[in-house]
Amino acid sequence: MIIVTAGHVDHGKTALLQTLTGTNADRLPEEKKRGMTIDLGYAYLPVEDKVLGFIDVPGHEKFLSNMLAGFGGVDYAMLMVAADEGVKPQTVEHLTLLKLLQFKQIILVITKSDRVESEQIVQLIAQIRQQFPVLATSPTFITSAYTGEGIDSLREYLSQLENTAEQDKPFRYAIDRVFNVKGSGLVVTGTVFSGKVSVGDEVYLSATQQTVRVKGIHAQNQPAESGVAGQRVALNLATDLAKDDIDRGDWLSGLATLYATDRVTVELTANNTINDAQAVHIYHAASHTVGKLNVLIRLPDMILAEVILDKPLFIAVMDKLIVRSGDDQHTLGGAKVVEINSPKRHKRSPERFAYLQKLLTCQSRIQRILHYLQQQALPLAQVQWVEQLTTEQIYCLQKQAQLEVFRDWLYAENYQQYQQKLLLSALETFHQQHQDQLGVSKARLWRMATLNQPMPLIFHFIEQLITEKKLLQTNGWLHLPQHQIAFSAEEQQLWQQVEAEFQKTDQPIWVRDMAQILALDEDTMRSFMYKAGKMGYLTPIVKDRFFRQQEIQQYALWLKNYLLEHGEVTVNEVRNYFQFGRKLTVQLMEYFDRSGFLRRKGNVHLLRDSDSF
Repeated sequence: MIIVTAGHVDHGKTALLQTLTGTNADRLPEEKKRGMTIDLGYAYLPVEDKVLGFIDVPGHEKFLSNMLAGFGGVDYAMLMVAADEGVKPQTVEHLTLLKLLQFKQIILVITKSDRVESEQIVQLIAQIRQQFPVLATSPTFITSAYTGEGIDSLREYLSQLENTAEQDKPFRYAIDRVFNVKGSGLVVTGTVFSGKVSVGDEVYLSATQQTVRVKGIHAQNQPAESGVAGQRVALNLATDLAKDDIDRGDWLSGLATLYATDRVTVELTANNTINDAQAVHIYHAASHTVGKLNVLIRLPDMILAEVILDKPLFIAVMDKLIVRSGDDQHTLGGAKVVEINSPKRHKRSPERFAYLQKLLTCQSRIQRILHYLQQQALPLAQVQWVEQLTTEQIYCLQKQAQLEVFRDWLYAENYQQYQQKLLLSALETFHQQHQDQLGVSKARLWRMATLNQPMPLIFHFIEQLITEKKLLQTNGWLHLPQHQIAFSAEEQQLWQQVEAEFQKTDQPIWVRDMAQILALDEDTMRSFMYKAGKMGYLTPIVKDRFFRQQEIQQYALWLKNYLLEHGEVTVNEVRNYFQFGRKLTVQLMEYFDRSGFLRRKGNVHLLRDSDSF
């Protein structure tokens, strides 16, 4: 468990920790020389069956970013106030940050008690409780690092605190230091926000999105086989990366996909006046960036706002942020993340406001996930990151909330019903407008009805409609059961003659040539062959020149397999394989480009839609 110490510069934080733990948390020579903490300092205290970790944050305003890096992932704080100086500007600043970050408990510690009379200390405590209502019921200790007063009782109280960190979530770790240890290699230190890590684990590094192996662990300054949420942990990493490849603010995670976002929606508790479109500094764990804050909704007790970040950060829902002014001189408020990857458009529409206000009422993971999935499907990995869920947890939630999973997509039943309704409606409209055509391909129906939805998922819904006989598929064309184009008995006999001519050659046949072969009027033959095309038997690659559909599908299958292996294909390569003339090969490739199956890039063709045929 970790406890952070905060307070005005030179109010005795480091001295108290040294008396409490026997460790001087000032680790930099400059800090020891100046007697002032600049960067995060650490000290540890073994008590009973656990080790307490202390983070000594800087008290000087110029070192604010270092101070805020110590606040992430910690639930308990000690606010130090020197008995002889009382409340100072940085005392107020630190207490404001502690309140805004919603620490579970803030412990008031009066230091340097040996320098004043006891009556003065009583008056100071009364003043503090009156000035800061958040401390009115806080545990209070009167201490002196010089005489030892109050140290034992403080140590006893701290030893009884419970680790409330989220250990059931995936491993998530904020890096705040990186260095090399001779004989061991690369070491990072930081706070375990959630979950557990063990020696031998492969974890993902946000800087590279690749795995590194944990070959050694120090948890709370002791060798250990594992580290858990709420602990200060050093990890010895087995990796080819150099020290400069990893920065403060990077993350390690047990999740295979780490999502960085540059747009978040936050619930902001304001500490100062908040203006719309305001430049801000954002602090998240050990990360710091700048951005712009847009006010969306002002409510009596909070502000709903969008924050656009200059540098994407690895943020999850319910994470805490500190928002400071554009000049980084004033704390504007504390924020809780309610949404990541907020939309770029229609951010102030009535529908958007209704969605956000409903989101604010969600009290559990299940409620939030169901709300996310109202009108959309989401990648399973994205939902895992947003809510920080293990694979076991997300599948458990899937059963509890009766959600569906197809491949890597998560969706709700009402979403599927809505999308299938759109598909059937679009096809009905198509039939009304094109009564002479049998139907459309899967890809075209997806584009007509559900273009902004995941294609593989929509194809899955189409297959279900076919299984349920709500859609029919004839020669590759989708149509409603009540809509069919059929040959008359006379046309059926003519088709047998036409098909027999196609079976004699591997070349396409022109309308005029087929008319001459069968001694029919050219216009009559043209109408018939185009009707056969609408029924899915023939395909015109150019006006009046037809292949049989099964041959087109064979060519498409060869091209698909070739492109999946080689990535691109030229007209000459296709011509050589099929032994066509160049003109015919060009016509065939241009047909595949027009249909959306391929796309041309310079002198080569690439696969665009592998499911078209």
